[in-house]
Amino acid sequence: MSWTAAIGLEVHVQLRTASKMFCGCPTSFGAPPNTQVCPVCLGLPGAMPVMNLEAIRLTVMTGLLLGCRIATRSRFDRKNYFYPDMPKNYQISQYDQPLCLGGALDIGPAGARRSIRLRRIHLEEDVAKSLHYGNSSGIDFNRAGTPLMEIVTEPDLRTPEEAHEFLTELQRVLEYGRISECNLEEGNIRCDVNVSVRRGEDGALGTKTELKNLNTFRGVHRALAAEIRRQIAVLESGGRIVQETRRWNDAAGVTEPMRTKEEEHDYRYFPEPDLMPIELSAEQIEVWRAELPELPAARRVRFVAQYSLPEYDAGVLTADRGVADFFEATVRICGRPKSVSNWVMTEVLRFLSERGATIGHLPLTPAALAELITAVEEGRVSALAGKEVLADLLERGGSPEDVIRAKGLAQVSDDAAIAEWAAQAIAQHPGPAAEYRAGKAAALQFLIGQVMKLSRGRANPKLAAAELRKRLDAG
Repeated sequence: MSWTAAIGLEVHVQLRTASKMFCGCPTSFGAPPNTQVCPVCLGLPGAMPVMNLEAIRLTVMTGLLLGCRIATRSRFDRKNYFYPDMPKNYQISQYDQPLCLGGALDIGPAGARRSIRLRRIHLEEDVAKSLHYGNSSGIDFNRAGTPLMEIVTEPDLRTPEEAHEFLTELQRVLEYGRISECNLEEGNIRCDVNVSVRRGEDGALGTKTELKNLNTFRGVHRALAAEIRRQIAVLESGGRIVQETRRWNDAAGVTEPMRTKEEEHDYRYFPEPDLMPIELSAEQIEVWRAELPELPAARRVRFVAQYSLPEYDAGVLTADRGVADFFEATVRICGRPKSVSNWVMTEVLRFLSERGATIGHLPLTPAALAELITAVEEGRVSALAGKEVLADLLERGGSPEDVIRAKGLAQVSDDAAIAEWAAQAIAQHPGPAAEYRAGKAAALQFLIGQVMKLSRGRANPKLAAAELRKRLDAG
């Protein structure tokens, strides 16, 4: 009988707020250490916390996006522990009365989707960042007090691949809802993983271990794969799994013991006395529900139905909300959804990938791309020249017509000019010309390419093909 893993995730998401959870300090990334702090987030005696309403709204919005049950009454608790990154020696979190309960997120290909259940979503303050040097350590409290949402799944995931897919789909939902910046390099999403293995699919779950502070999806995948292998090897050799917290050593590709796993009672939770309970009216929840965006999965389906796009195109375009918005804005101006999809998926996304940029920071506008695509479709500029124009627009913005004029890229349909380029192409490449005359039709495409090269992409390709055929067929 084969082994089956049971995987649960605890995903910590930094919310998209301008200020911290219980004070007015900014949450911007990259400030010098300990410059975005105050008595509240430093835990100084007498400092009193005040709730950030936007953090509550974003957490409830996340719960609505994921089908959770929203609590009309919830509260904050003190989670007590002693560690240098928490100056109060407790963390303000939520325990038995979280904001959101239940919910699910579907993963898997169309026709074989599987629902991964959520246990809860709660809100808390982040801790400080520990910095380790050669012989010393330091603490940067800029991050302490940042609103942090924790999304806890049931142990429904079975493989590292499923965990990776869940995190990727969750990231898309959070980006669509503008819940978080979701920048892994800045620590906007971090993940703890609970994993156990058992024989077969049925029966009680095995003893779990926890893997802490995994900050990349690739790291989650690799750590899970290694830990599952380790647990199976221990059990098959007659050993037993100890419930503990382990760290991931990425360089060695193994998990290592960190400490004995804490239980909930170890934290001695009790209600936060300095904060009133959170009370939400049904009317307020419905106001926030009305603000929900269309989710990526629904948008993929709509793109196929509304624009007659292949499922692959729809999946690529909707993977990022900014790209999907840009695509739809362009289509609204010029129509031609498949042409817009082709240009965005090839030229625009390639440019973004090369620069490590996002579409929101491009100088190219939907109106400019629509104008360029129309010019290409109507034959006023060739597709090859259009790519040259787009490269300029991606770098500097502006009007396609201005770039076409400035670069002299308007498509040439003048018979005399095309005849001259065709004659040059045949003269310079007698081999392909002879192959075409011998019946190799594909050689014509090479010669058309040479005409386009000679004309710097300006020749009308249909007229160039006709002129080449005429000359080659005449011998």
